[in-house]
Amino acid sequence: MASLNVRAAVVSITFLILVLGMWEMSAQAPEAETAMTEYERLMGGADQESRVPPPSKVIALAWEELSNPFYDAGANDKGIGIQLAYSIYRVLTGYLAAMAIALPVGFLIGMSPLMYKALNPYIQVLRPISPLAWMPLALFIIQDSDASAIFVIFICSIWPMLLNTAFGVANVREDWINVARTHELGPLRTALTVILPAAAPTILTGMRISIGIAWLVIVAAEMLVGGTGIGYYVWNEWNNLDLASVIFSILMIGVVGMVLDLILGRAQRLVEYKE
Repeated sequence: MASLNVRAAVVSITFLILVLGMWEMSAQAPEAETAMTEYERLMGGADQESRVPPPSKVIALAWEELSNPFYDAGANDKGIGIQLAYSIYRVLTGYLAAMAIALPVGFLIGMSPLMYKALNPYIQVLRPISPLAWMPLALFIIQDSDASAIFVIFICSIWPMLLNTAFGVANVREDWINVARTHELGPLRTALTVILPAAAPTILTGMRISIGIAWLVIVAAEMLVGGTGIGYYVWNEWNNLDLASVIFSILMIGVVGMVLDLILGRAQRLVEYKE
């Protein structure tokens, strides 16, 4: 296993070096210096800053940004750490609110065929609606952009957790439930000591899916509502035609998303059954 990991790391690093090298050479080619897009012609000429920058420039910018990530020089000039902190706060607030509702309702649906049949039509109607479709209504009712973004995260996070919880609870082995009944355990104790441990891997799968969707949606939501956050940062840098900052922020979005997924992936492995 260790040998496989080492070889995989060598292949991965080699691939990265090749991609960065090809990108650097293409960005420095003479054609890249003279080529002019239709957009640039309309803007009055080719500007070096409006072209895709080489990786060396993105790396230099990343070093500069990460060396002081929490500076605050005004409304439109905040460090990448502050912008990410706003986004993570919104995601976690909406995600935890969704979890507080999705888990108990999922248990109820999974344990009660009656509640499943009663609630399933509403779930199937609401689940396919794009989270961003709720944004105008949320802005009108809540009249606060920050709370509206949190509401959108709540909406997009609730369905994977609810459905996976219901599926996991409904598929707990019947003989385990019968053993609990034999020991005269009450419904609450049965749910906590028998059903929850058995359904935990499926529940964590839903939670892992939800956090990924939430992180995707918050970027789009912040582009719409503006103000702060990594989504707003990307859009603001695009308006400034600072493509190096756009690429850097995209990479930071990917890194934070990977970290969030790794945390829940680790939690999922902790509750999986070991043979």
